[in-house]
Amino acid sequence: MQRYGFVIGIHPDRIEEYKKIHADVWPGVLAKIRACNIRNYSIFLREPENLMFGYYEYHGIDHAADMAKMAADPITQKWWDVCMPMQRPLETRGQGDWWAPMEQVFLLEDETVTVS
Repeated sequence: MQRYGFVIGIHPDRIEEYKKIHADVWPGVLAKIRACNIRNYSIFLREPENLMFGYYEYHGIDHAADMAKMAADPITQKWWDVCMPMQRPLETRGQGDWWAPMEQVFLLEDETVTVS
């Protein structure tokens, strides 16, 4: 499993709309996310800076191929057409990135205790 974190801005006048549509994400979008081996996907909002932090755990073996599969999905493309005008990508993001990837610098994992 690999963890991914990423950040993007959001237009302040679109925050309520963004929250509303994410309270009822289209079933086809959710199915494609799962089919692309993504689990525990979360988006957090920080106001007043109007930044969103996304996080997910990837459980597949070929992240690039799964992301290409997601990007090729017509339902996901329509979802992105709704979401993207609300978002404000960071000027410092990499070429080809919409959400800017982040580096994980700390992790505290749960300890599993086994009783024999």
